[in-house]
Amino acid sequence: MADIAPARWAELSACEIASLVREGRGTAQTMTEAALRAIAGRDAGVRAFTEVWADTARAHAAEVQARVEAGERLPLAGVPIGIKAGEGTGSVQSQRMIEAGCVPVGATSVPVVSNAADWQTWGHTDRGPTLNPLNPAWSPGGSSAGSASAVASGMVPLATGSDGAGSVRIPAAWCAVYGLKPTNGTVPARDAAGLNIAGPLARDAQDLRAAFKALAGADAGTGTPVRRPLRAAWSATLGIADTDPEVAARVRSFVGTAFGADRLLVDEPDIRLPDPAPCWMALRGHRAAPAEQVEAVRRELHTAVDALFGAYDVLATPTTPHPPHGHSGPGNRMSVALTWAFNITGHPAVSLPAGRTPAGDVVGLQFIARHGREADLLTLAETSGRCR
Repeated sequence: MADIAPARWAELSACEIASLVREGRGTAQTMTEAALRAIAGRDAGVRAFTEVWADTARAHAAEVQARVEAGERLPLAGVPIGIKAGEGTGSVQSQRMIEAGCVPVGATSVPVVSNAADWQTWGHTDRGPTLNPLNPAWSPGGSSAGSASAVASGMVPLATGSDGAGSVRIPAAWCAVYGLKPTNGTVPARDAAGLNIAGPLARDAQDLRAAFKALAGADAGTGTPVRRPLRAAWSATLGIADTDPEVAARVRSFVGTAFGADRLLVDEPDIRLPDPAPCWMALRGHRAAPAEQVEAVRRELHTAVDALFGAYDVLATPTTPHPPHGHSGPGNRMSVALTWAFNITGHPAVSLPAGRTPAGDVVGLQFIARHGREADLLTLAETSGRCR
């Protein structure tokens, strides 16, 4: 295969790249060079990468190509991937993606937390903050900021992230890509509290499924989805978030247009979860609290969410209660208000692109499912993708 034109590269999905490499219509080296050219041409205007590993990437590509030519059928053969800074190529997530055939091309930016900016949610680079490819005035979200920006800008089709309170889902929503937080325990947690779970970001919903299979194993959470319309409970606030009306209206409208009655039966019960803030803060060591109080909130959350899943297959919410903020920070808005409860309860959750508000602000739709039911989330993601 000849060199891939930049416009064509930005359109290729990870599954298409792997198919080309497996079938001998392209090579891992060709795909890697296309990604490196895209980074060289686009990253100055996005700042998604803190490091580019050109020589290492080329060495990985040669190894992948040799494996393919030796007869290995790698599910993600030759797919360039961004690696969230702090993980490196030695993390469990990175190693599993590499084993599936991915080629790591560089480290993607994360926030730098300081006493002056406890809630910083934008990626830091030595060239300035990471920019959102949809609007450079917006933050791409955090903490998987660079990964979301790298995917959304077409530099790589896949990137790794990790989600301790919404850190995959929020940047996915604000960069209009797909992001999955698997069930807690699917892979080892990246924090002592067991809340920070590795998860992929992708431009294509089928790529999200392929990445999750590589991450969690071919049979983990990707079995046969429910063969009937899923029962969905919609809530704009979960009883705890101050959700902007225009965000709620846009996401609720998207649910109605993207999923027919053969896919989703939507109800709107009065959902009021316990506030997860004191529990999450204590578990992550940000705020002292009596152990019995923390456990009481954790139990209340589990009881409330388990009761919901006794009646419904999935829970649907906006991913964030407000649109992307600027680079000065979120102020007193809690971007995690609709996401972090499920890091405590451990349920899998996905963020899907859900369009824009009348003002032009991008929004995401979050689905949460029962433990181990990533299959339902991935099927919903693929269904929504066909409606975009």
